[in-house]
Amino acid sequence: MGLLRACRGAWDAPDRSGDPVDLHDHGLQTAALLRRSHPADKELQVAGLVHDLGHLLFPGDDAGHAAHAAAAVRPLLGDRVARLVELHVPAKRYLAAVEPERALSPQSALTLRTQGGAMTEEEAAAFAADPEAQAAVILRQADDAGKVVGLDAGEMEDWRPVLELVAAGAYARATS
Repeated sequence: MGLLRACRGAWDAPDRSGDPVDLHDHGLQTAALLRRSHPADKELQVAGLVHDLGHLLFPGDDAGHAAHAAAAVRPLLGDRVARLVELHVPAKRYLAAVEPERALSPQSALTLRTQGGAMTEEEAAAFAADPEAQAAVILRQADDAGKVVGLDAGEMEDWRPVLELVAAGAYARATS
């Protein structure tokens, strides 16, 4: 919770030239959108909440932020949440390949280049074959939509029970 609270006033670009909301509000908005569209999938919602922690942990590393966030959350939140976090950047590259007319925020369009650009046909086919591809695309779509200045998406503390539930499930799987 402390790391999530630290996202207040932290941005996806160290010079604040990126998206119009801080990482705190962006995580809340992304998670709220996922809760609305997929109420039963708590791991997907939590992935939306934590997907950009890599920007906080390693400012300026646009290409590696998803991997950094995944590594940070895996021990507590489990493999699926970490995998979805890790896949949110490849999902952007996939969507850029299969929906080239799809609009991105100016910051997402800029970072797409540093993240490898639109996938090739072969990369897109491999991505689509991943068992988590559909969930990763849903996460990416919420990520793209969760950048609205002034939108009240609730309080971070409201997510504590969901985070505890997902962490308990991850712990149970790891120890069984």
